[in-house]
Amino acid sequence: MPKKIAVVTGSAGFLGSHLCDKLIEKGYKVIGLDNFITGKLENIRHLLKSKNFSFLKHNITKYIDIKGRVDYVLHFASPASPEDYLEHPIPTLKAGSLGTHNALGLAKEKKAKFMLASTSEVYGDPLVHPQPESYWGNVNSIGVRGCYDESKRFAEAITMAYHRVHKIDTRIVRIFNTYGPRIRINDGRVIPNFIYQALDHKPLTVYGKGSQTRSFCYYSDLIEGIFRLMNFRINTPLNLGNPDEFTILELARLVLRLTNAKDKIIFKPLPLDDPKQRRPDITQAKRLLKWHPKIKLREGLKETIAWFRLHS
Repeated sequence: MPKKIAVVTGSAGFLGSHLCDKLIEKGYKVIGLDNFITGKLENIRHLLKSKNFSFLKHNITKYIDIKGRVDYVLHFASPASPEDYLEHPIPTLKAGSLGTHNALGLAKEKKAKFMLASTSEVYGDPLVHPQPESYWGNVNSIGVRGCYDESKRFAEAITMAYHRVHKIDTRIVRIFNTYGPRIRINDGRVIPNFIYQALDHKPLTVYGKGSQTRSFCYYSDLIEGIFRLMNFRINTPLNLGNPDEFTILELARLVLRLTNAKDKIIFKPLPLDDPKQRRPDITQAKRLLKWHPKIKLREGLKETIAWFRLHS
């Protein structure tokens, strides 16, 4: 039986590259696309030697031309950290709009299954806690973070439109805060920030009082959930993330302990539209996919810190 063929956009990114690894491990052939606006060649260099991986440098806001059969289109291309999308707001909006349109067009042409990597940011600064898939969100569409939040909300809308009109077999995964090896050292998100500062003997920067909460999922748990979702028939959005909730101040203190850093914590004003709470309701993922995160924060941080020590 021939191997199934998956196209992964954003294949050189943090999550995209790990997804490519998983698919190849599971016996798929993978065609990776990336334009390296935030992805890194180092993330997929080991895959370039594999007969089951091919790579095309491509901006997914342009028409995607793939020869031959395609069974899955997995759209993971987009700047994803606040530092990235604040620096690249227009490319971020284009990745969510034009990029999703082109990826859906490829899925339609090839009669392939389609998966959109969406985000917990569609919930904005939530008024419901934890956030179930049924919650419509509280998003400032014209705020500085709107370029990312609204690009993903549009991406979800066009994905569902293609499902309803063109009968494409779609999946939408709403990804909550994820971390682990290959996340960029200068990514700008809180875990790489804290680890970098601790290893560089700098004070850890906490915004506001550090009372805002986040839930952190280790990359291997998330990728397993994504793979299960690929092969389960649910077309509406599904939350994937770790429901264990921590304040940012708790996280900072844990990173200091695990790195044996002697540095202090400094406090700065809270950024605009920074969510006060973020925690996934994963009831559906548990019931439908028989999935739940296994890696505790302390364990995942140890692995991530070890990776940072080798690569910083």
